[in-house]
Amino acid sequence: MDRLNFTVTDETGRIDKVIPEKYSDFSRSQIQTWLKEGHVRVNGRIEKANYKVKAGDVVTIEPPEPEVLDLIPENIPLDIVYEDKELVVVNKPQGMVVHPSAGHSSGTLVNALLYHIKDLSSINDVIRPGIVHRIDKDTSGLLVVAKTNRAHESLAAQLKEKTTLRKYAALVHGVIPHERGTIDAPIGRSKENRQKQAVVKDGKAAVTHFKVLERFARFTLIECQLETGRTHQIRVHMQYIGHPLAGDPVYGPRKTLAGNGQFLHAAALGFKHPVSGEWLEFEAPLPPVFRDTLERIASSEK
Repeated sequence: MDRLNFTVTDETGRIDKVIPEKYSDFSRSQIQTWLKEGHVRVNGRIEKANYKVKAGDVVTIEPPEPEVLDLIPENIPLDIVYEDKELVVVNKPQGMVVHPSAGHSSGTLVNALLYHIKDLSSINDVIRPGIVHRIDKDTSGLLVVAKTNRAHESLAAQLKEKTTLRKYAALVHGVIPHERGTIDAPIGRSKENRQKQAVVKDGKAAVTHFKVLERFARFTLIECQLETGRTHQIRVHMQYIGHPLAGDPVYGPRKTLAGNGQFLHAAALGFKHPVSGEWLEFEAPLPPVFRDTLERIASSEK
């Protein structure tokens, strides 16, 4: 990662708080570690985490080189929905991490792709070959993966231009009274808990459309359509309007439905083929745990 520089204007407070507020991709604990290791300087000097910045201070951040992870192809079964020379569409199971990271060096979708697909695009860094977009570990459903760089560039551009189709099935707490809704609220790192995302004034634009599919006594099954793709977007937005996802260990209530995490499934995905321009659209059925839970809820109300 390249060196970062900024001059303090009207920011005040400890430097380990100011930097994460300016660069939301960095957590406070990460910045504290970098301060201890001397990767952050103020006016050319190494300062401690409790240094209070003042207007005119020049802050320089030289992030350390990322840990090199060995990407080992693994013979993990994949549900491949579609494949051609340019791309592959995969139905990711719940519980699978998309790409390797600290603490998840194996068993990821990338490890499986390297075994089954071999050639993947090289536009992203070495630990994310072919990955154009992600879904959370405990979210199941459809992902498109690029085999070639031209496919990667086209798919990434479509995501940025908001021309792709991404629909999710979600089970949320509470009964939503209206049939449809749109949540237009910016998302960024939470000020209270840097490990979470939240609706914040200075966050990035985030828009989620939803419609009710079925109502139960204490839950609602909805379809969410993403206009943007922020981290944990649906989970954050539904919590924000008072209807957190069932089973969500981070954004949901303590008392929720038992499962393997949030009941969220990427059910439909559509985009233009990078080469032919043909519109492609795919659907993936609800995973067994999701389907069985809905049946159990419905039968309990009869």
